[in-house]
Amino acid sequence: MNAPTTTNEDLLYSVTDGIARITFNRPQARNAMTFAMYDRMAEICAEINADRSIKALILTGAGDKAFASGTDISQFRAFKTAQDALDYEARIDRVLGTLEQCRVPVIAAIAGACTGGGAGIAACCDLRIGTETTRIGFPIARTLGNCLSMSNISRIVSLVGPARTKDMIFKARLVEAPEALALGLLTEIVPDVETLQRRADETAKLVASHAPLTLEATKEAVRRIRRTLSREEGEDLILKAYMSEDFREGMDAFLNKRTPNWKGK
Repeated sequence: MNAPTTTNEDLLYSVTDGIARITFNRPQARNAMTFAMYDRMAEICAEINADRSIKALILTGAGDKAFASGTDISQFRAFKTAQDALDYEARIDRVLGTLEQCRVPVIAAIAGACTGGGAGIAACCDLRIGTETTRIGFPIARTLGNCLSMSNISRIVSLVGPARTKDMIFKARLVEAPEALALGLLTEIVPDVETLQRRADETAKLVASHAPLTLEATKEAVRRIRRTLSREEGEDLILKAYMSEDFREGMDAFLNKRTPNWKGK
């Protein structure tokens, strides 16, 4: 089954010969995710779950600068209440949970920066292919002063362990491709973007040719093994970060391209 690519939108979707592809299409904003993009991605995963003709899904970003650079920070300006913070994290948990539970193998083709919410999306994927210039991380301790969702913390700890998770977040550093491969943040590295897209297609066709129920059972078994913190278990942490003066300061500093002045409150 083939489906035409949706054009003139921030998120493009197409299906060709049973391979679905989502492209984050905001290269001018380093493919930063809007709330509408998150919601559309979740809708597509639900559509894929209902369409047995689709055998694999590729996620990628437009251009060569970024896979996705996280949530568009300008949207946080509307945050006024504790419920705004809780609703945001509930939305992220729902969207990424839907992506993680998509029944087909999901392949992230990662060129350039893969940060914040983008790294959270990549962590939900089954296979992550990068280029030699791929960098992955959560620099929130340097930029916004917020925190990751509980499900994202669970995923990163599952991938790299508690010590590496703290090292990445405490130092606000982006992990370069060779280290990302060694840690399991990437499953493969290719030389450039052109090779990346070709390799993602090859990998999608390969897994699409295999027994679908074997792949589904393996995905779900691995997901069940991992202990995932619930949103409720981390509400106090979410509110502590998002309702803080530091978060407001970090957001203003980020949008105005200046160094934040952290106060720890």
